[in-house]
Amino acid sequence: MDKKKDIIAIIGLGYVGLPLAIEFSKKTFNVLGYDIDFNRVKELNDGIDHTNEVSSEDLKSNKVNYTSSEKDLITANIYIITVPTPIDSFKQPDLKPIKNASELVGKYISKGDLVIYESTVFPGCTEEICVPILEESSNMTFNRDFFCGYSPERINPGDKIRRVHNIVKVTSGSTEEVAELVDELYASIVSAGTHKASSIKVAEAAKIIENTQRDLNISFVNELALIFDEMDIDTLEVLEAAGTKWNFLPFRPGLVGGHCIGVDPFYLTHKAESLGYHPQVILAGRKINDEMGVHIANKIVKLMVKEGHKVKDARALVLGFTFKENCPDIRNSKVIDVVDELKEFGIEVDVFDPLADSVEVLHEYGINLIEKPKGLYDTIILAVGHEEFKGIDINRLSNTNAVVYDIKSFLPKEIITDRL
Repeated sequence: MDKKKDIIAIIGLGYVGLPLAIEFSKKTFNVLGYDIDFNRVKELNDGIDHTNEVSSEDLKSNKVNYTSSEKDLITANIYIITVPTPIDSFKQPDLKPIKNASELVGKYISKGDLVIYESTVFPGCTEEICVPILEESSNMTFNRDFFCGYSPERINPGDKIRRVHNIVKVTSGSTEEVAELVDELYASIVSAGTHKASSIKVAEAAKIIENTQRDLNISFVNELALIFDEMDIDTLEVLEAAGTKWNFLPFRPGLVGGHCIGVDPFYLTHKAESLGYHPQVILAGRKINDEMGVHIANKIVKLMVKEGHKVKDARALVLGFTFKENCPDIRNSKVIDVVDELKEFGIEVDVFDPLADSVEVLHEYGINLIEKPKGLYDTIILAVGHEEFKGIDINRLSNTNAVVYDIKSFLPKEIITDRL
């Protein structure tokens, strides 16, 4: 590597790409940050990051060249693709973003250039799907004219402690020499160290099982919550008691949304099924987690009936809509399942989330967020444990015998009716 000559182009400036661009810039690399969203680029040039992943100070002090003009990409020789890899309505991998990014980069790479993927994919995707697109778009030959690497992102949205520089980075390359180069590149910005995988497929597989493992662990405690609810046992108290054993894993029940845990397992099951293997444990866990929103809503309605509330036309307040606490990310938020199911019972639902972008929520989910809670509610549901909700006066917002349901075990136990 030659920091004076190398130009790193980051393709996609979201939760993954932007922090990465900033870190490379801090180490005096020449960094080009590219995004197809002109407004996103303008926002970053103005020193604003609506994802709250990068501070305004870092944005203003760094030397990243932000652009939405694809022709600027021709100046780079190292390309790092950090675009989303979502699923479609049939819960199959949606590879359009990564395919489009590969085609775009292929138009501008030159002989000897390096293309690194960070997007979460199934094992084999980089070499079997992305590389042929690069070859066709560039009219060059893989591992002769250009080379590839894969280093899966490990960004945890909203986490101000675990950042790019202090999370161990898995690296890999299409040849031994390239693998060494990719590892050296990331080692220059990651103080926690790197782990060089033996192949791109191994690195892809490592990433996909990280989130699949978490998904299965959460599905286990979600199933426990369903069982203990039938037994009238407080799940959190059980987990706290079991947690006194040194090797008990501290997972908690809840809604499993977001761009990673609720999505990545489908990439692995898709690949497995394409090979003729039907995964049972992974899909069973996914089914449990996907059904939790409906279960929670039905539980709330039962509690309302028990407290003597007329369900139809009752007023409900849902606190939080983002997929996790203290983060504005609404991708694949499962709070919508609770909201939709409550509406099916004829309940009027207000959703309040000071961190979520109201325009984005309306566009993606058809939900009009309220600016602040108004009047009295027959049920209040704490869906996301934002710090902003710690001082909220639940009693002031509650009707007589209002049902207060805490999905996140966030509120004081003495003020709630029940919790997950």
